Amino acid sequence: MLVARSVALFLVAALFEIGGAWLVWQGIREHKGWIWIGAGVIALGLYGVVATLQSDDNFGRILAAYGGIFVAGSIAWGMVADGYRPDRFDVIGSLICLAGMAVIMYAPRGH
Repeated sequence: MLVARSVALFLVAALFEIGGAWLVWQGIREHKGWIWIGAGVIALGLYGVVATLQSDDNFGRILAAYGGIFVAGSIAWGMVADGYRPDRFDVIGSLICLAGMAVIMYAPRGH
């Protein structure tokens, strides 16, 4: 159950961080304005809050593991939100990052 909770938290964090960054991008690069930017800043702050809810006490481990989720989530977000078409190297790279995340976060430790 702890792994399922942790994965769920990583997914929620990804929605806030990737979504927040996308909103800022839209506000600035696509000239959608300050409301989009402000919503993005709020979402990015909520990402930071969600990250603290992980049960592991090691900030570095949580952030490093989240990096794998961020990479794969960013590719998925681009597909859904912007019509991005990943190539096989995008997919392979994302899978490698997710495997690294699983090792960092969920490998059995002797302590």
